[in-house]
Amino acid sequence: MTEVNGLKVAIITGGQLQEREVSLRSANRVATQLRQYAHTVKTLELDHNLLDYLREFHPDVAWPVIHGREGEDGSLQDLLELGGIPYVGSGPKGCRISLSKPVAKSVVEKNGLPTPRSVALPQILFRQVGATMLLAEVSTRLGFPLMVKPSRGGSAMGITYVEDEDGLRTAMVNAFAYDDEVLIEQFVSGREVSVSIVEESGKSRALPSVEIRTDAGRYDFDARYLTGRTEFFAPAPLEEELDERVRALALQCHRVLELEGFSRIDLIVDNDNNPWFIDANAVPGMTDTSLWPLAAEADLGFGKLIDAVTRDGAARGIRC
Repeated sequence: MTEVNGLKVAIITGGQLQEREVSLRSANRVATQLRQYAHTVKTLELDHNLLDYLREFHPDVAWPVIHGREGEDGSLQDLLELGGIPYVGSGPKGCRISLSKPVAKSVVEKNGLPTPRSVALPQILFRQVGATMLLAEVSTRLGFPLMVKPSRGGSAMGITYVEDEDGLRTAMVNAFAYDDEVLIEQFVSGREVSVSIVEESGKSRALPSVEIRTDAGRYDFDARYLTGRTEFFAPAPLEEELDERVRALALQCHRVLELEGFSRIDLIVDNDNNPWFIDANAVPGMTDTSLWPLAAEADLGFGKLIDAVTRDGAARGIRC
């Protein structure tokens, strides 16, 4: 590996919400790869010392590696822009659009792209209207089975598969522990496929698709981060024409959601081989069991793409 033109990279990680440990693991793995490519790396916590440490270190580029609201609601990206610091990944607008599952689905649907039917309900509406009447209406209109998810957040936290109204009630309570708004989405039976996106010199391309198969049939939090529960196939064993459609849909979603640098788009391929948009990740996980690294490894290699994404962020410079 060459040691020419190494960059000073500030990795920002931690946070205080539920995904802190995942963020720390992702940051450690990114830092390890960057050091192998001769970059000077400093890992910084998202706390009251952050701005002082950034000024002292004076990085060429920052790497926000915080999953969930603290790192993907656009506020950290706004802060870096105010500080005049180039950074890796999406800007504030793309982060805000993709973090909110109902907003992301609305944007995707408005652009004529397929996503399962859903409804987003805030907790206050349940107090105003009453849970019994509201859940009965949801059951009638959407039917079962359903997926219940916190509107904002990642790592599959607070997500529940439900088959009846009693399960729906319990799932709502679980999801409201993570967010004050919940997305209730029609369940699409099929193959879970993830497509990671990388931008190089302003041009987006889809990495090899990754198929996820779990012992429970659903890629929940435990399946993501506990080894042995999940099988990953990279590249996904899809027919060429289907794989092209899956990756094309992911690229379209990346574009309409105004994501930048890199992202991960999660899809379901139904039993008729139709792909559906499920979720977008502006700051995808980088742990040993995360999907973006698996896709990168099946492409040019994880380290090479981490290096490329970092240099791309530095080259784009200050954005405001």
